This record gives sequence, C-alpha cells and structure tokens, in this order.
Amino acid sequence: MAGERVKLRVQARESRGSAASRRLRAKGLIPGVLYGNGGEAHPFCIEERALRKAITGDHGLHAILDVVLDSSQKEHHAVLKEYQLDPTRPRLLHIDLQEVRLDQAIHTQVVVELIGESAGVKEGGVLSQINREVNVEALPMEVPDRLELDVSRMVIGDSMRLSDLRVPEGVKLLDDPETVLATVSPPTKIEEPEVVEEELEEGELPEGEVPEGEEPEGAAEQAAEPEGDAAGEEQNSEG
Repeated sequence: MAGERVKLRVQARESRGSAASRRLRAKGLIPGVLYGNGGEAHPFCIEERALRKAITGDHGLHAILDVVLDSSQKEHHAVLKEYQLDPTRPRLLHIDLQEVRLDQAIHTQVVVELIGESAGVKEGGVLSQINREVNVEALPMEVPDRLELDVSRMVIGDSMRLSDLRVPEGVKLLDDPETVLATVSPPTKIEEPEVVEEELEEGELPEGEVPEGEEPEGAAEQAAEPEGDAAGEEQNSEG
C-alpha cells in the first residue's frame, strides 16, 4: 500500500569493486549504495534475507525505507532506485537506494493492473496490455503500489488510453494522455488456401483422360504382348 514504511538496518562497507562484492555474496550479503540528496554515496551491505523481506510483500517496491547505517543512528528516508538480478538464478546481486525528502514529490514508475473481464473477450476477442508501467509524480508516502484499469466495458476494437486511468488524489501522470494501455482485437482467423483449377481450352481434356471410344496410347501394344509370349511358348512346346 502507499505510504508503507520499512526499517532497514545496513552495514557500512569500505571496499568496493567486483572482487569485494563477490566475497560479500559468498557470505550471504548483498552490496548496495545509498545515494544522498547532496550527491554523496554511502556504500553498504545487507543480509539477502533481510533485503528481500524489505522490498517484497504487500507494500511492493514503493515502500519508504528508513535506512540506518550501523555507524550512526540517523535514519535516511529512501526509495528503491535500481536493483540487479543474477541472470541464471533468482538471486539479488546489487541494490541502489535513493534518499528522499518526505515533503518533496518524486518521479517513479507504477505498474498498471487490468481488472474485470472484458465484454470483447467474452465474444472471442483478444485482450492485450500494451504498456504495463506508467510514470507518475507524487510525494514518497503517496506513491501507489499499482494503478487499476477496469477493462470490463471494452468490446472488440476498443482501446483504453492513459486518459482513461483513474489515479488517487496527489498522484500526477507524466506520460502522454494518448498512450495506449490496452486493446481488444478480433479473434485470429485461419484462412484455408484456395484450390485453383486450371482453365482448359475448348475440347481439351484433363491430363490422363482420353476421348470416349479411343484407347489410351500404347494400349494396343500392351494387349498384343501377351499373345506373342503365348505363341512363343507354343513353339517351344512343339519343338
């Protein structure tokens, strides 16, 4: 939910670089950086289990993280800026946090969730979500976890745009109002190939057919061959 706050206690780290990061991950720690409002950077590390708990759950990725470095008791209000995943297995590799002021609006992306059953889908149409995230501006405590788009009235051929999206008070949409979010297209038709019949000239017969009353070419020769064989056999028997 919007406005969720999670306390995150992290350990300051001095060594940086890929080799140092690998050593941390081998110990079950995830390296990260907290970027301050004044441009300063605070490298830290945190247990992977604690980090996953902080950035998953009902509050989603838009929770306000009250970050506390072990070297001080000061809380830094921060939001998730970027994270890196292992391409081969479900594991976090690195995380970046951005310090924010709770009284100043921030820009971020919010997921669009389609709700309802489209009338066009009931008729056989295909519902497609064109854009899954939108850019918004809001105070950190007012950023919603997701924005819902009701598609139940969409029929075949309809499109819903950013201008159709309803947002909570205090949230401003930053993208073009004409940005298409969802469409319902007609069902795909499989057309069977047409059989093309060759046009025949007047008097011409299809291949393999002969005029009525005539024998196919070579038929007489084939009929004569057995008689010749029989005659030869008769001569041999007499001899």
